[in-house]
Parts: sequence; C-alpha cells; structure tokens
Amino acid sequence: MDADAFALADELGPARIIHVTEPTIGLRGILVVDNVAIGPSIGGLRMAPDVTLEECFRLARAMTLKNAAAGLPHGGGKSVLRADPSREATQKERLIRGMAYTLRHEQGYIFGPDMGTDERCMAWIKDEIGQSVGLPRELGGIPLDEIGATGWGMRHATEIALPMLGIDISGVRIAVQGFGAVGRHYARFLHDLGAVLVAASDTGGTLYGRGGLDVDELIGLKRAGRSVTDALAGERLSGDAVIVVECEIWVPAARPDVVTRANVDRLSARLVVEGANIPLTDEAERILHQRGVMVLPDFIANAGGVICAAMEYHGATEGEVFATIAEKIRANTDEMLTTSRREQTTPREAALRLAVGRVTRAMQTRRWSLL
Repeated sequence: MDADAFALADELGPARIIHVTEPTIGLRGILVVDNVAIGPSIGGLRMAPDVTLEECFRLARAMTLKNAAAGLPHGGGKSVLRADPSREATQKERLIRGMAYTLRHEQGYIFGPDMGTDERCMAWIKDEIGQSVGLPRELGGIPLDEIGATGWGMRHATEIALPMLGIDISGVRIAVQGFGAVGRHYARFLHDLGAVLVAASDTGGTLYGRGGLDVDELIGLKRAGRSVTDALAGERLSGDAVIVVECEIWVPAARPDVVTRANVDRLSARLVVEGANIPLTDEAERILHQRGVMVLPDFIANAGGVICAAMEYHGATEGEVFATIAEKIRANTDEMLTTSRREQTTPREAALRLAVGRVTRAMQTRRWSLL
C-alpha cells in the first residue's frame, strides 16, 4: 500500500487495495476489500471521473458496516472506475469488462451495481468472471434498482423513525437530492403512504413545488433520460437549492459529503434519511443531532439494496426480498434509535456499536482475520 493507503488502515482493515490500470483502453480503477471476516465482500462498482482512493475506502467501510448490521454473511468492499458513466456504450462496456477481467482472481469480492453502473453492467461482469449480483431477470437476477430495493428499505426505516419524532407520515413534506434509482423509488413509496414530495434534484437542477410535485411525472421523465426540471409544473432552481427547501424529511441520494460543516446550518428538516453512502460528514451529523434533527445513517437506512443483492447471490427469489428487507431494516432502525435515546448518543454511534461488534466477534474466529 502507498502512504495514503497506510493512513486509512485501522483495526478492521482494509484487507487489500488493488489499483487497476490498462493504458490501451484508458482503464483506471481501484478495488478496496475492507474486511472479509464474516464472508466474501459485496460492494458496488462506482463509475465517476473524480473518484479517489479515500472515497473508495470510505465506501468499502460503509459496506462492511452495512453487511454486518444487516446480518449478512458478507464483508465489505468497493470498486471504482475513474471514467464518465455517460460515455458511449461500447466504450463503457470495454472498461467494465476490463476491470472485471483484471480482478478475475480476486475471490474476496463480488461486484454489484452502484452510481454510474446498472444491471446491464453486472451482466457484462457475470459474462467475464461470474462474480456479480444485481443481474437482469433474464440471467436469473433480482434487479434491485428496477424494483427499488434500497428505497423500500428506507421507507421502513422512515416508518420507524417518524413516530419517535411525533410526526405523522400523512402530509409530511419530502425533499430528495438525487432523483435517481434510489431517490425516485423512495419518493414513490412515501407518496403511496400520503407524503408530499416538495423538491427533487438531479444534475439538471432542482424542481420545487410548495403544494407538491407529480411523482409519477418525475419518474417518467427520469425513465426517459430527462431531468426533473423538464416537468410541466414546478419552480426551477439551482441544484444546491434543494438543501434549503423547507421540509420534514430530507433525503441525500447522490454523492458523498454533500452536507458538511459549511452548509449544514442551511438544512431545515426534522429527519434525514441517508439514501447515498457517506452523504454527510461525521461533523455535520453531530451538529444536526445537537439541533434535534434525527439522522438515519447510510449503513442502516439504505441497506435494502445489498440485502437484495446478497439474497440473489444465495438463490432467493424476488418474492422473498421485500419482506426480508422490511424485517431487517425495521429491527435495526428500532434498535439503533432506542439505544441512541437511552445512551444519549447519535444514531450513527449507536449503529456503529451494533455493526462493529459483529465484525470484531467474527474476526476472533479467523486465523488471520483479514485474509
């Protein structure tokens, strides 16, 4: 490992950091296998032009915690490709197949979809090395983005959290930053329960509607490859404006570190449900907690996707997925928030105790716990 990699290491990992390059096709990638004490790691392949080693490691650690908290027989890992995910399909396929083939001997990691990749990308990896989840139905997979597995779990985390804040879900206002595979499904599930989507953002900007936005119209626009700002009704604002919208529930479902000390005071929500991984800095979460804002951390709230992926890997059917996600996330959210209130800690601190405890106990059973 280089100097930066050594600086990232702690008692849990990472077990391995692999840099992948192939100049002839412009391939630049990183794999971080964080911890495999519980089992082979599952984690998404993220594709973006500005991803870094530190981001990859933080995402891999989030997967270690997420899989452990969900009681899955898997450790955590993450892979990233430094490339524009909107590039021409044949070029994208070449990079993803190249990444998979280079890592074909890495038995401690199973690819899944993430930002910039989808079920089709997982099919390419399946064809190359046979180690991927989140596959199309045609290949026997459970397409977690298509069915909204992550958003489904977030819906159940929200249902546990709102009564603890004394908030009725009927009429509750929601703002979603990143109306993509996660955000749009969450909005749909909450809308079905009577919530009102007042703001949604994507790379095209923010759409705001004081009286509520047409969720079905926005989902249709995204399926057509268009921006939410192309909707017929609603006020068009800048992308950052979604942070200041008055709402009860604010959902970051885009990039890491979108809320920091610099902008956390602009947030007016009562509940933050983390749809993206590491979307808030630890300092921002502590500040919100001190203000009485409840934050449901990523590795608890958005674990529905990886639960679905793990179930697919172990041969479960699509019909079994939704009930299992609901059961696991409701139980973990309730345990986390109950512990947080009893011990006067942040929800993240309570959740870390749950997840890290499971990982360290598993490590004690291994001859070399990180190999």
